[in-house]
Amino acid sequence: MSTAGTGRVGPAIDGRVSSGLPVGDLPDADTVTVDLAAPACALAIGAHPDDIEFGAGATLARWAAAGCRIVHLVLTDGSKGSWDPGQDLAELAAARAEECRRAAARLDGVAVGDLAADRVQFLERVDGELDNDAGARREVARVIRTVRPDVVLGHDPWRRYRLHPDHRAAGFLTVDSIVAARDPHFFHDLGLEPHRPAALLLWEPDLPNHVESAPGAAVEAKIDALLCHSSQLVTTMGLDEEADADAGRGAFAGRIRRQLAQHGALASLDAGEAFHLMDDL
Repeated sequence: MSTAGTGRVGPAIDGRVSSGLPVGDLPDADTVTVDLAAPACALAIGAHPDDIEFGAGATLARWAAAGCRIVHLVLTDGSKGSWDPGQDLAELAAARAEECRRAAARLDGVAVGDLAADRVQFLERVDGELDNDAGARREVARVIRTVRPDVVLGHDPWRRYRLHPDHRAAGFLTVDSIVAARDPHFFHDLGLEPHRPAALLLWEPDLPNHVESAPGAAVEAKIDALLCHSSQLVTTMGLDEEADADAGRGAFAGRIRRQLAQHGALASLDAGEAFHLMDDL
């Protein structure tokens, strides 16, 4: 992007021009980058069980196949994820935690029994009641400092007209916890060294500026991982309990493939997952 005639001043940083002011230059919405190098470690932070698979399942599957260590952090217990007023909520929360493990194993390409216990972690806040408070930031910063990811992935909190409060809270909790994890005077009582990730990928982006490619195997892994969340086949996946199960799953898979094609088209790819990339953390 040329800076000629823009009036921007300041030293060049990594090939960019900095204004030298706290408020940086506006992003170039016409520029879409493609495919970060597969990181050694990535931390995906989702509000609910299944949010990670919807937002970044194909990306995580492709990175895992390249040797990346993937850690999932699920912030709520998923206990509101039923339309049945008689649902046992503790039973639902337990089922959804197990579904998370099965889905993570599918993205990792391993059997559930071979998935390390620390690969799926839970903050266990009540579904629908997630707050970006100091206690939550402390716990997420602790995970970031412990896992020490190269890349963090999470919800875009700035997406307009977002209805679910947990998605907004999860996005802000993620970005605020990155700041807390990187700076030494936040939560020094944790006794953990600060950690600054190299990049943040926000899914469902209000302003997409980056696409991760989704080859066929990664697409199939994403679909299979989503279908591991069997408690959500009606409420989230939109499958009809009375309809033919195979036909319903086929229709759901078709919707996912169409979405990935739309995302990929932003970067002239057959399939991809769109994000807002922040790499100046």
